[in-house]
Amino acid sequence: MIPKQKLIDRFVSYVTIDTESDPNSDTTPSTEKQWNLANALVEELKKIGLEDVTIDGNAYIMATLPSNVDHDVPVIGFVSHFDTTPDFTGANVKPQIIENYDGKDIMLNEEEGIVLSPSYFDDLLLYKGQTLITTDGTTLLGADDKAGIAEIISAMEYLVNHPEIKHGKIRIGFTPDEEIGRGAHKFDVEKFGAAWAYTMDGSQVGELEYENFNAAGAEVKVKGKIVHPGYAKGKMINSQHIATQFINSLPKMETPEHTEGREGFFHLYSINGLVEETKLSYIIRDHDKGHFEARKEVMLKLAAELNSQYGSEVIEVEIKDQYFNMREKIEPVMHIVDIAEEAMKQAGIKPLIKPIRGGTDGSQLSFMGLPCPNIFAGGHNFHGRYEYVPVESMQKAIEVIVNIAQLTAKQ
Repeated sequence: MIPKQKLIDRFVSYVTIDTESDPNSDTTPSTEKQWNLANALVEELKKIGLEDVTIDGNAYIMATLPSNVDHDVPVIGFVSHFDTTPDFTGANVKPQIIENYDGKDIMLNEEEGIVLSPSYFDDLLLYKGQTLITTDGTTLLGADDKAGIAEIISAMEYLVNHPEIKHGKIRIGFTPDEEIGRGAHKFDVEKFGAAWAYTMDGSQVGELEYENFNAAGAEVKVKGKIVHPGYAKGKMINSQHIATQFINSLPKMETPEHTEGREGFFHLYSINGLVEETKLSYIIRDHDKGHFEARKEVMLKLAAELNSQYGSEVIEVEIKDQYFNMREKIEPVMHIVDIAEEAMKQAGIKPLIKPIRGGTDGSQLSFMGLPCPNIFAGGHNFHGRYEYVPVESMQKAIEVIVNIAQLTAKQ
């Protein structure tokens, strides 16, 4: 399909541009440096022959591959994001190419003793004999989701160069700020004009997902009273102790490190405390809507109990919904999942249909009127120094995109 080296070069050219997003920024994109890759992508889309290539004031990119059939075909889309997570640095990425992986430990950084080992990351053994792209151990890689972008552009280039492959109109969308939960916030669904789309933002080859978490964020503020500790009896209220009570009163086994599959959780990801005030930041996740609402109620009731215990408003909980399970929007149009499943089978891939333990732009887009299941992009160990992507998985993703285009035109 696309020559292997060309795909590697394209992907590497993307990941070596720093596009880390910033949750503390209120601009879109949240970081100025995201424009560097966004503008380069616009030029590349024009170069490969797509039409109606646009980028708006918030760096949302759209482009069109026109239909080459003479009958009505639903307009479909493919979407990926170009920002990388702020969880780990994406500056000065130095990809390493591991040809014909032998199934053994990979030394990412000899100086710092950083090793990517199948004894810990056993998924590596799925790719023995393949070509892996890894980090140098000091940054993330950025396969989430620059692998998806490379796959979409490569697939469109292939379709442009092979007009004998019949397809309807295809729309392409690239977004900023997905990693901070804002990738779809300013996406113009009406302008995009697709009946449905697919995000190329999954992990392992074969993943096909149309369920994701219901998600909320919770900010817990605990108020105390600071008094000189030598004269504090009956006067001091240490907010950190109350915060500890709150933390320990939530179910200890319902955290990310103790759950899997469709099991939800409370995740405390930040603590900032002094005697006078402590702030806790949580995310709340559950696939089941009823359980999701119950989790929010647990936090509110716990705060009320602590306020009652201390006889004053010592604790406040503010909960904001972030996104919802797209399953309810996908199930009425399950043929779009069926097409993706058939496209994978035609590519010799066994579909792995499972719920996402997270969210994608697709979940928000589905609720905005653009049903949008998620398809694998091929990477593993996202958001950290052990991230890698097999080139062969990226090649398979390109094949799946092309197959979806053909199947939609036929059906």
